[in-house]
Amino acid sequence: MKIAIFGAGAIGGYLGVHLARAGTEVTIIARGPHLAAMQENGLTLYSGDAPPVTVHPRCVASAAEAGVHDYVFVTLKAHSLPAAAADIASMLGETGALVTGINGVPYWYFHGLDGPHAGRVVESVDPGGHLLRVLPPERAIGCVLYPSAEVEAPGVIRHTYGDRFVLGEPDGSRSARIEALSATLIAAGLKAPIRPRIRDDIWVKLWGNMAFNPLSALTGATLDRLTTLPDLRAVVRLLMVEGRAVAEGLGSRFTIDVDKRIDGAAEVGAHKTSMLQDLERGRPMEVDALLGAVVELAEVAGVETPIARLILALVRERARQAGCYGT
Repeated sequence: MKIAIFGAGAIGGYLGVHLARAGTEVTIIARGPHLAAMQENGLTLYSGDAPPVTVHPRCVASAAEAGVHDYVFVTLKAHSLPAAAADIASMLGETGALVTGINGVPYWYFHGLDGPHAGRVVESVDPGGHLLRVLPPERAIGCVLYPSAEVEAPGVIRHTYGDRFVLGEPDGSRSARIEALSATLIAAGLKAPIRPRIRDDIWVKLWGNMAFNPLSALTGATLDRLTTLPDLRAVVRLLMVEGRAVAEGLGSRFTIDVDKRIDGAAEVGAHKTSMLQDLERGRPMEVDALLGAVVELAEVAGVETPIARLILALVRERARQAGCYGT
């Protein structure tokens, strides 16, 4: 089995170390100092109190150099996917599978569903349906990522918690390709359950991201403050209640209530969300994938989301003023 990891930053690097250590044929596509360091010194993972692990997977700068693979993991942020789509497509060949390890609502969300919305374009993450044309949704496997890691230095990954890569076919089937992928990840020491309702898992993670990320960008507050200060927690809760109504309006189910979900996030402690980190570093923010798409899906589901609309307008303007949003 040949697996490529496109955009191998922290999570992609964490995955790459596990796969390479288990003997899987891995190619990492990266760039800049991170790529140079991996090519020269290998890829090193620090995880908890365990001794560091260094592996030497094949590391290249382009899809053309990488070639065709059986599976291509994409661990980019959602706004980076359209520009990379053609390169990713070239790596899939005639039978390769695209594993979308991307936060937020996936571009293929309505693929594989019956009913009036089947095949619908999610404009917030796929304007004009560009991704659906370039990366056919039947190639996609959903993947919800739970590890937390960061690039501590070029070629060095620091992993703090989590080892689950939840997998699911958009149509809910248990295909041969997803079973093979799950088995490979499990053999590499990771948890890789296959879910028949992958959108439920997408929403459980998005449920927190749609609230914590934009509110942290607007306030500068870390996760502990957002989840424990009564006034901030109240706003978080209002956003998440609206998000749940949208998800349920589209047929998803929740097995955890809103307060337990917030309490679970509180256990992470004084953590800066990815959106706050991007704002502070002047990088593009995942506004549309994490909240804009939820507001769009609310319209599809016929659900009113006044709080989400308000927060979306504010965080978009915050991102614009910081030069971290497209328009």
